[in-house]
Amino acid sequence: MNPLLKRITIDPNICFGKPCIRGTRIWVSLILDFLAGGMTIEEILAEYPDLQREDIYAAIAYGAEMSRERYVDIATEATG
Repeated sequence: MNPLLKRITIDPNICFGKPCIRGTRIWVSLILDFLAGGMTIEEILAEYPDLQREDIYAAIAYGAEMSRERYVDIATEATG
């Protein structure tokens, strides 16, 4: 498994269980939409200062795995 994928979390109590960056409420799909819409990594990082460059790469890696129709086993986190 790509080590970047450890930056992606799924918590059924956060954002309806959608894949998010490191337990935040920032959806992986949102990052991919921004990139597809032409935003640069620098623009995304400026808009979301809690993100790191590796988080953007992790979203891309997750999208790549999903496009191969592979199931990506992401550990589910439960919050209090």
